[in-house]
Amino acid sequence: MTEASSSPGTTHGFDEAALHAWLTAHVPGFAGPMTVSKFPGGQSNPTYSIVTPGQRYVMRAKPGPAAKLLPSAHAVEREYTVMQALQGSGVPVARMLALCSDESVIGRVFFIMEHVEGRVLWDPALPGMTPAERAAHYAEMNRVLAKLHTVPHVERGLADYGKPGNYLERQIARWGKQYQASITQPIPEMDALLQWLPAHIPASGRDGKACVVHGDYRLDNMIFHPTEPRVVAVLDWELSTLGHPLADLSYHCMVWHVDPSTQRGLEGLDLAALGIPSLDDYMAQYCAHSGLSTPEVLRRDWSFYMAYNLFRMAAIAQGIAKRVEAGTASSEQAKAAGASAPSRAKRAWEWAQLAQHA
Repeated sequence: MTEASSSPGTTHGFDEAALHAWLTAHVPGFAGPMTVSKFPGGQSNPTYSIVTPGQRYVMRAKPGPAAKLLPSAHAVEREYTVMQALQGSGVPVARMLALCSDESVIGRVFFIMEHVEGRVLWDPALPGMTPAERAAHYAEMNRVLAKLHTVPHVERGLADYGKPGNYLERQIARWGKQYQASITQPIPEMDALLQWLPAHIPASGRDGKACVVHGDYRLDNMIFHPTEPRVVAVLDWELSTLGHPLADLSYHCMVWHVDPSTQRGLEGLDLAALGIPSLDDYMAQYCAHSGLSTPEVLRRDWSFYMAYNLFRMAAIAQGIAKRVEAGTASSEQAKAAGASAPSRAKRAWEWAQLAQHA
């Protein structure tokens, strides 16, 4: 994982001695002393590095007790459940070591997982790589997502990990409620999308397909092998559930378009020269790997899925804005992330108009 930033003795808002005692009792082989530092980034569940003389661990926790948590948010227990269930499935995940559901220990729920060595890549253009290396990294991301969507989740004990059917309707309703619970300023496009999206779900989103979806599958939420184009761990499963594969795929593919809030993305780059597949080619690779759709269906319904995903991202950003206002956001980047809600909502409404007039 990327190196955490902090220094010994930093106060993290919890009793490190109590954490040390719990780890000694519940994590096989754990032996202090330990140094705790917080990883940079992440707008929701804070993540910490724990270093001992003999081992490195990662702790994922709910925000501190001062945070006013939205319903169903910050469910680190679910992250632990899904990663534990996916062990040995072919989907690369870190090894789970222990879950603490007792908030009296450090004031919040947390879990401990192995520290996975490797590279976290942030720029989708993959600077410094050859065209062949870029192509291999993109092919690997595609393969892993298709593998996730075809995991037999019932056999993995995940039959009850989410509700069957009506995934998009439920997601639109969920994020609409999250947005409405987090409003800091009116966003007219969000109100319009709340009406438009449920009425325009395409047939491809109502076909009853259900699989484990990651919910935030993107380049910087995975660890690549130190030298090989191979994913060794997919991170940040907070938004995972049983859902529709095309919602997950289309979110992942948003990087081919420019994010209206960050102006980052692949749009406008010479993808062929870089060795990065075009969006059409990438979708075709996914369809070949998974057998879950066709490129023709994806192209036909793409504007709806872009509107849906940007609406969802705007709702998440609005939740961050609310935490900034309350003083409980978990990273320095939170203010900028929270401010992105209006621009993402505006772009979502533009995609909705494209879908409506297609």
